[in-house]
Amino acid sequence: MSEVKEKREEVRAVYAEAAANVRLNLQIAETSDDASCCTTDNSNFGASRYKDLDEKLPDTALLASLGCGNPTAIAEMAPGETVLDLGAGGGIDVLLSAKRVGPTGKVYGLDMTEEMLE
Repeated sequence: MSEVKEKREEVRAVYAEAAANVRLNLQIAETSDDASCCTTDNSNFGASRYKDLDEKLPDTALLASLGCGNPTAIAEMAPGETVLDLGAGGGIDVLLSAKRVGPTGKVYGLDMTEEMLE
């Protein structure tokens, strides 16, 4: 296997594991009265970048967030536009972008792992 393919597989495996952990945490939360099992306290990336939003986002999208920022906070989007989110992960930016481009726009989320898309 080439060095590029090995590095790609290494990255894919990290994100696939993260997605699998989200699914496991959701299963635990459904059977537990203690939701603290499924939260993270990392202000450098992920859902913490979206804490000041007015919009309510699905818990599954927040739990799956591994992003390093909130591009929808700085990107200009208008109704009717088309948006492509590369590395869409749990879909937070897809959901936020869809609100901005409205029913006449389109938003596509693309991720490299089947596990994250599930």
